[in-house]
This record gives sequence, C-alpha cells and structure tokens, in this order.
Amino acid sequence: MPRDQLLTELRDRIATHARPDFRSAFDGLALSKVESSDPEYSLTEPLLVVMAQGAKRLLLGDEVFDYRAGELFVVTTDLPVSGYFVGASAQTPALGLGLALRAEAIATLLLQAPSVRRTGAGARRATSIAIGPASAEILDATVRLLRLLETPADLAVLGPLIERELLWRLLTGPHGDVIRQIGLADSSLSHVNRAIRWIRDNYAEPLRVADLADLAGMSTAAFHRHFRDITNLSPLQFQKRIRLQEARSLLAAHPRDIAGVGHLVGYDSPSQFNREYRRLFGVPPGADAARLRAD
Repeated sequence: MPRDQLLTELRDRIATHARPDFRSAFDGLALSKVESSDPEYSLTEPLLVVMAQGAKRLLLGDEVFDYRAGELFVVTTDLPVSGYFVGASAQTPALGLGLALRAEAIATLLLQAPSVRRTGAGARRATSIAIGPASAEILDATVRLLRLLETPADLAVLGPLIERELLWRLLTGPHGDVIRQIGLADSSLSHVNRAIRWIRDNYAEPLRVADLADLAGMSTAAFHRHFRDITNLSPLQFQKRIRLQEARSLLAAHPRDIAGVGHLVGYDSPSQFNREYRRLFGVPPGADAARLRAD
C-alpha cells in the first residue's frame, strides 16, 4: 500500500480507537487524540511515537524538537519535557501513536542478530532523542497492529510479533544507533540511566553528583558530560524539573497546601519553591493550583 494511504488509514484508526486516558488493549501501546494546544509537562519513558496528524513542539532544556504527521519521534530514557501540539483543535485534532521501547525486547534482538550490535560512526556521542520520516515499513506495521485492536484474540498472539517487527525496523533503520543504546548493558546510556532512575525515584532527597557518578560507574567529569549529552540538563537541573512537575501534580489534589507540597518534593524554602515554580510554569503555585482545579 502506498505511504500516503497507510498514513490515512493510520489516522482513521487512531481517531476511532483513541481514549481519554490514551491506553489501548495492547500493553505498551498508547493512542492520542488531542484537541488543544495547551502546554504539557511530563516525564517521558523510552518510547516510539508515530505522528499521524498535526505537529508537536517539544522542549528539553534549551533545545527544541519539532515533529509532524508522517514523522517518528524516538526517546530513549526518562526525561522531564514540556511541549504542545501546534494548532490542535476539535476540528483538526493531533493524532499519534506511542509504543513503549522495552530494553529486554531490544536486547533479545541484539543477541539474536549480532550484526545489528555494531555501532556506526554517528553513535560516538550518546543521545536520547531522534526524529525523522516514518518509513513505509514502519507505517505498515503500525497500521497492522491497530487493525488487531478489533480482533482481541488475534491481538494477543500477533501483537507481540508486530511489536518485534517494529523494533527490528528501528534497529536496522537510520536511527539504529540510538535504539541500540537502550538494549546494550554497556552503553553510556545504560550507565547514565542508573543515575536517572535514582533521581526519578528519590527526587526529594539531596543530590551529590559524585555519588551519581559512582552509581553510573564513571568519573565525575565523564558522568557530567554524558548526562548532559543525554538529557540536555545538568543532574541538578534534571532533579529540579522532576520536583516541580511532581509538585504540579500534587497541587491539583492539594491546592491549599502550597508550602506542604513544596516541602514534600524537597524544598525547605517556600520562597525558593514559589520562585522556581513560577519560572518554569509562568505563574505562582497558588494561581496554577486554582487553574488546575478549575480545569
């Protein structure tokens, strides 16, 4: 089937099956139908995104990433990002598909096909994000996966096979070096991921870069360099983003306990919490909490 027809069918099937919570009947598959351009703040996970309609602008640190219909977006680790769908509305919603990139599944493919373990010249510097055209093979596989949502018995058996096919297409495509990092236990991404997971799980605790470097098995200088290459943030900036995004989630449920929420995510100083919250989200926590509750 021609690429434009595949993209049309993908768009139609996402519009049909997308739910408000983005979940689907296939574990690890998310379908999104977004009708607004409001800013979003989230913590990513290793993920393949195929955009079927519309466009999105994503911000990580001081870097901007744009992707649109017919393109794929790959992220290889947990990252505190912000962004918005460009021009999304009820009449022309942004439609996309997300598939979790499981390290175990990628590692299995690398073991079974040693030829794809080889690292190309472009992989000298670890990276966490890749964007490019979605090939006809990837569009075809995603369409076939969405067709299976209508036949649950087939989905249970054939879904994992199509997921494996998609991973193979990624590994053997132009972004193979980026995907390969997820499955290699000795990659710099895997080492830095140990520190990222620690920060994610202990964001309210004091942070010492030397301790994180030990956890990653690197010197402090090498760790700091690789961490910034992968996340576009310093470890302290990364922790601050996670703290503030978690505070925003908590404020939706506890809008009157601003100081308590600030302390819970690791801020001993209410004034510092207010100042840094406003710098990231554009409004002080009290006003933002009221807006979140109203929404």
